[in-house]
Amino acid sequence: MLSALDYALWAGSGLLCCYIVILAVVRGHFLRYFSLNLYVLGLIADTVGGFLIVRWYGFASLEYRFFYYFADVLLTILLYLVILGFFLHVFSEMQVARHLRVAAGVLLGLTAGVSYWIVHDQTAYLTTRFVIELSQNLYFLGVLLTWLLWGAVLKLHAARTRIVHLVLSIGCYFSAYALTYALRNLLPGHAIWRMIPPILGFLLALAWAYTFTFVPEEARMMPSRVRTRLAETHR
Repeated sequence: MLSALDYALWAGSGLLCCYIVILAVVRGHFLRYFSLNLYVLGLIADTVGGFLIVRWYGFASLEYRFFYYFADVLLTILLYLVILGFFLHVFSEMQVARHLRVAAGVLLGLTAGVSYWIVHDQTAYLTTRFVIELSQNLYFLGVLLTWLLWGAVLKLHAARTRIVHLVLSIGCYFSAYALTYALRNLLPGHAIWRMIPPILGFLLALAWAYTFTFVPEEARMMPSRVRTRLAETHR
């Protein structure tokens, strides 16, 4: 049974996602952040589809369970492409776009292969288990890649402030989501694990909406100075 908070998060996330896409179209940066906007469109489709399936079949139905896990892995793949897009933005002045795409494809293929190898003997639920395992592994891979990207951003002499905000927000999202997966495997059965993903999704959409609304595209900051201040703070 869904609570009022569930519906509020559902509606709030959907409205924020619509706002992000409309703002991207109006301000003309839809293609500049194509992978991000594609992911946001996927979130909108997931929100509408999930709401309809809950209305037709119920939250505890087998139909919703299948929809949730398969939509989750598709959205995770799209989010993986968002990280690749951020890599391309950060290293836009270097001729490394082709190499990054190849590396991203290889990592995605290896992750899918490892996920299948882990669950291949569970023939009764192979497809479902593979989808769940792939989604979890992609989240942990996303954590690694995002914080590697954040480390690269901190070494730059100057970077677009908007990209810094976007990378930091997705890094926090991936880290919190991966931690939730790990805790849910250690302590299954707690109702709180069901609430955390929609809250994280809402906060990510809110952070992106704020960034695209209030952080100009031309704004620049010096991440190297931030790294120096952090180092001085921990001395």
